[in-house]
Amino acid sequence: MNQPQQMSPWRAKFHEIIFEADTAAGKAFDVALLIAIFISVLVVVLDSVDSIHEQHPRMLMFAEWLFTILFTIEYVLRLSCTRRPLGYACSFFGIVDLLAILPSYMPLVLPLLVSDGTPFLTEGPESLMVVRALRLLRVFRIFKLAQFLTEASTLKQALLASRAKLTVFFAAILILVVIMGAAMNLIEGATNEDFANIPKSCYWAIVTITTVGYGDIVPQTPLGRGLAAIIIVVGYSMIVVPTGIVSVELSHAKAKAITTQVCPDCSQEGHDSNAEYCKFCGGKL
Repeated sequence: MNQPQQMSPWRAKFHEIIFEADTAAGKAFDVALLIAIFISVLVVVLDSVDSIHEQHPRMLMFAEWLFTILFTIEYVLRLSCTRRPLGYACSFFGIVDLLAILPSYMPLVLPLLVSDGTPFLTEGPESLMVVRALRLLRVFRIFKLAQFLTEASTLKQALLASRAKLTVFFAAILILVVIMGAAMNLIEGATNEDFANIPKSCYWAIVTITTVGYGDIVPQTPLGRGLAAIIIVVGYSMIVVPTGIVSVELSHAKAKAITTQVCPDCSQEGHDSNAEYCKFCGGKL
């Protein structure tokens, strides 16, 4: 069995600061990162308002590139202080971190790759930078809220245990939607253009059975309205079914104490509090 690659002292120190929240330095880094993420998302949101964009174009552009450079440096540091950079790059947060900086560089790179002037490739990709808001999920690790991670693990167990029952339930809903859609097309289709075909009627059935009730499609005949009333009552009574299924599994799920520690090899989280090795790749924690 190959021995795990030893990390140099500086890489181990940076890994502790960047990936962990057990130390004061690590917590301070993550808090500063969250503040930067929040402000950068706010800049993108404000830049989408035409009046603000016209009044402060240079300031918004400067702020955006400042955060892009900072996040790029952070991403490179994260890659450099892990034993397996590809493991981090392919992890959930690794992909999110990459997507958080790519939109800023797209207007610079795409014109070199696209010569026919395709507008949707070279205009407006900066709006995609709101994906940085996903990085705020790191808050669960920052303040050492391991109890949240433990409860999240319990919820995950319950959802996995109830997936078969939920699949059957949603399959039954889908069948009911198709049947009701076909019935409404038969009842209303001849006189109401909104129910002219089964796909339109199925859309109405979905909106009705979920009790959303947009009101953009409404039956006009007495029989159609009677059927609509039945679907509304059935939909309202079925809301509790998936909740009950998950609740039962939650009562059976056993909560395990987990830590906020991140594996230096695969960048996975959610290890047991007494774990010495990663349960995903076997690397030394």
